[in-house]
Amino acid sequence: MYLQATDITKRFERNGHTVIAIEGVSFALDAGDLVGLQGPSGSGKSTLLNIIGGLERPTDGEVIVAGTRLNDLSDTELARYRRSTVGFVFQSAHLLGSLTVFENVMLPLIPIPGPEAEKTSRVHAALETVNIAHRADHLPAELSGGEQARAAVARAIVNNPHILLADEPTGELDRNNADNILTLLGGLNDEGCTVIIASHDEPTLAVTRRKLLLDAGHLQAEA
Repeated sequence: MYLQATDITKRFERNGHTVIAIEGVSFALDAGDLVGLQGPSGSGKSTLLNIIGGLERPTDGEVIVAGTRLNDLSDTELARYRRSTVGFVFQSAHLLGSLTVFENVMLPLIPIPGPEAEKTSRVHAALETVNIAHRADHLPAELSGGEQARAAVARAIVNNPHILLADEPTGELDRNNADNILTLLGGLNDEGCTVIIASHDEPTLAVTRRKLLLDAGHLQAEA
């Protein structure tokens, strides 16, 4: 198994009350899986992705990726894990408006040691992969919604991630642009990247080969 999640639970304290986002979730993925994480809003999909991606720590349970137990990593080591292993695509592009497309895609590489020429080459390659290199010098406000989504994918893949986590990646796109993003994600998976797509949209989930069904924070079934 490449990724093993065992009895993952995440609790938050909110206004004096304990909120359970996910509880007792367990599953395993092989390298190169293309998985749909399905469930309604509030079912815990984003929380689970954040824990897999090292953005949050579980309250209970453990996540092991490629033999590394994420629970044992320090904050600095988790940051390194995110930079070297994980790519994130969110529902909104979250591009920085004051930076060009090229500069936005460069952001994940800034903390990584290495020659600037190599980083520049990787940014250009990522932009070419998503067919937006011709907009590299433009600001996000000058892009269409579909172009912004492609730029966000380029930023997610510029570090050559082993795992790509996509949280409602087509939620703000029309069907044509949504299909383009799904084609990009499928192509990355064909190259060996493990891809997890969280969504409640059936056409989006149709491209996945496995589905994990979440409801009210519990893993209900696998299809």
